[in-house]
Amino acid sequence: MAYWLMKSEPDEISIDDVLALPSIPWFGVRNYQARNFMRDGMKVGDGVLFYHSSCAEPGIAGLAEVASTAYPDHTQFEKDSKYFDPKATQETPRWMMVDVKAKRKTRLLSLAELRTYPELADMMVLQKGSRLSITPVKPDEWRFIQKLLKEQV
Repeated sequence: MAYWLMKSEPDEISIDDVLALPSIPWFGVRNYQARNFMRDGMKVGDGVLFYHSSCAEPGIAGLAEVASTAYPDHTQFEKDSKYFDPKATQETPRWMMVDVKAKRKTRLLSLAELRTYPELADMMVLQKGSRLSITPVKPDEWRFIQKLLKEQV
């Protein structure tokens, strides 16, 4: 089992939106490294830290899991979509997505709070210049965050 941090802007899709649905397609990823994480690394059942970004207080807002294997992101083919890619074809799609299922909303574990724990110092989301919307989370980081979320409600 692997673990991931997946960022979403809450005004686009929030943890509450995802909780209201059986699952959601994680579409619109247009970074090759993040795409490769989905395509090559994610497996059904992998743990997800659902992270609210580009908002007043960014941070982990919930827990989720990967609910599908990677498949072509349909928005790359839609000419009226902001995610349209004229170089992508049905035969050779460039962009992938997975479905994500919310498990539960958590208290907000803010970016500022995450930075206070030495145990998380190497976490990819905390590295200077890190802007990827999907990043791997190490098993020890996952366990530490789970412990924080259980202890501090």
